Amino acid sequence: MQKDEFRRSLVEHFGDFQKALASDGGDWTVKGFIDIYRNIYTISVDTKVVSKIMELMLFPLILQFADKHGFRMVLCEHQNHYPDLTFMDSNGTKFALDVKSTYRTGPQMVSGFTLGAFTGYFRDRTSTKNCTFPYIEYAAHYVLGVIYSYRRGVTWQWQYEKHRIDP
Repeated sequence: MQKDEFRRSLVEHFGDFQKALASDGGDWTVKGFIDIYRNIYTISVDTKVVSKIMELMLFPLILQFADKHGFRMVLCEHQNHYPDLTFMDSNGTKFALDVKSTYRTGPQMVSGFTLGAFTGYFRDRTSTKNCTFPYIEYAAHYVLGVIYSYRRGVTWQWQYEKHRIDP
């Protein structure tokens, strides 16, 4: 698969990904954790917890995308390795997908995304240090970014914005 076709397919598939995370009213579908005794624990505002839950909720959609397009999917083996997911087509062409999230700090401001260590695979693109495959082997690199808002005293509210994904 060519990178333009991959990008188009990815954008098309994730066009409705908000439905996996939020109700039609914008409320997050996850309200807490449940233990084996059926105790429910409210989710904290810890951004690491929120990000991990989002990743888990989006994973079935990512699997559907891979299955639909015949990709073999390779997960990163370590938490701080790039990318989160590698898609490989039948010809061995690799596409990188990193899943990132952040929260709004104002109407037009977000906290920011961490996109990787400039001292590692960005400089030495043939290295596998902190990278699933050498950076240079990927046909294209994509970030699935989620921006969310917090409504104080109520619950998490997800706001999905479509942005153009440039190769």
